[in-house]
Amino acid sequence: MALNWSPKNLPKHIFINNQYVESQSHNKISVHNPKDGSLIANDVAVAGAEDVDAAVAAAEKAFPAWRKVLPTERRNIMNKFADLVEQHGVALAELTRVSLGAPYEAFGAFEVGLCAEAFRYNAAWIDKFGGESWPQDDGFLKIVRNEPLGVTAGIVPWNGPVGTIGLKAAPALATGNCFILKPSEKTPFSSLALGTLIKEAGFPPGVFQILSGDGSTGALLASHMRIRKVSFTGSIPTGKKIQEMAAKSNLKRVTLELGGKSPAVVFDDCNLENAVTWTANAITANTGQVCFAASRVYVQEGIYDKFIEKYKEAMKTKAKEVGDPNEKGVNIGPLVDEAQFNRVRGFIERGQQGQGKLLVGGQRIGDKGFYLEPTVFTDVDINSEIHCQEIFGPVAVVKSFKTEEEIMKLSNDTNFGLMAGVFTQDINKALRVASDFDSGMVGVNCVSLMFMQTPFGGSKESGVGRECGIHALKAFTEPKTIMINLTY
Repeated sequence: MALNWSPKNLPKHIFINNQYVESQSHNKISVHNPKDGSLIANDVAVAGAEDVDAAVAAAEKAFPAWRKVLPTERRNIMNKFADLVEQHGVALAELTRVSLGAPYEAFGAFEVGLCAEAFRYNAAWIDKFGGESWPQDDGFLKIVRNEPLGVTAGIVPWNGPVGTIGLKAAPALATGNCFILKPSEKTPFSSLALGTLIKEAGFPPGVFQILSGDGSTGALLASHMRIRKVSFTGSIPTGKKIQEMAAKSNLKRVTLELGGKSPAVVFDDCNLENAVTWTANAITANTGQVCFAASRVYVQEGIYDKFIEKYKEAMKTKAKEVGDPNEKGVNIGPLVDEAQFNRVRGFIERGQQGQGKLLVGGQRIGDKGFYLEPTVFTDVDINSEIHCQEIFGPVAVVKSFKTEEEIMKLSNDTNFGLMAGVFTQDINKALRVASDFDSGMVGVNCVSLMFMQTPFGGSKESGVGRECGIHALKAFTEPKTIMINLTY
């Protein structure tokens, strides 16, 4: 089956009960192309209260049958969907690129592959996600079942609009839930295009639905009395609002994957080339618009000058890779839109007013579109905003340190706790530092990575709960204890 959606034929309607339908709301979203600021569309649907209610009603109707679908059948549907996503990966990436500006080879192909792999990985769990049983020595056999929650929702971010769908929808559907997807208003098209593939894969009506919209749509999902779970990826302030709405409505379960200001600690005894490569890639991937980007780089004073020299050259090389995301050889595209561009540029301008010393970058590239040079500050004030706040762009701060004790205290002195990295050839030191980080994930001689099998998420204000692996399946199920009296 051909995927007829393209930049010349954009999907703009919501997808309910396996049909594209007009929204009952009169509000519309305008979407722009970040490579030149041009208007792509001004008539993308915003799902309102009636639309959310309709999607929930369809999901509730579908849920009793979907939860009882044979494991082999559910697995086959999910695997077929993964095949279709992969088959149409170039087209889906193009629908993302038109509003995100992410080059295909550097990001688009990875993201589509992540979505497909997430569906395959979770589909393989369907007949292996067992419960528990406990001995009947006391006269009672205890059985624990993992049961689906019912109607669930996922609110995905603009910086990974396809990949994050797999991290949320796949475990929800694998465990027998129905799922409502809400894409970001900045990058809605690749998500909306999936409706065609959902139907083709064989998902029954009401099982997997898509509601485009803005923050008002997300608020409706988070506060809906008949939605049992919402998984959100985005900013900390929005995550807090979602958790509050979830609590005030029906105490729905929440998973929150939020921001980061991730430290990379580089010791004197590291492999210097490796450390430079990982830290440079980690702040420029997806134009720095990544929650676990290594935005704080701490370098021990014995190699600080050598590191700075190589890191500066690496950033200059990265600057040459910035350009039109449609062109071959371009690995770094523009920032997503004018608002994000102005936000990041504001950090850079204020950073030069006494917060730190500009080492490299800091300039706009060209006079059209939202392009910025990869930027590095040194000698930063540890209380400054460029050191403490998440910038979400290609901007890093570098600071020297003397002792392990000193740098661990500084690394952990933050409300963030998503990712950290340690670079050293001393395995004892590596494991000691990894244990001491207040962080949900730690890389040793690497940083800013995720794996499908292991839990992804952060501590402190970087999030609640985990995605990936068996942890995601548990997040979309409720354990039920059954007690059997064997004395009668």
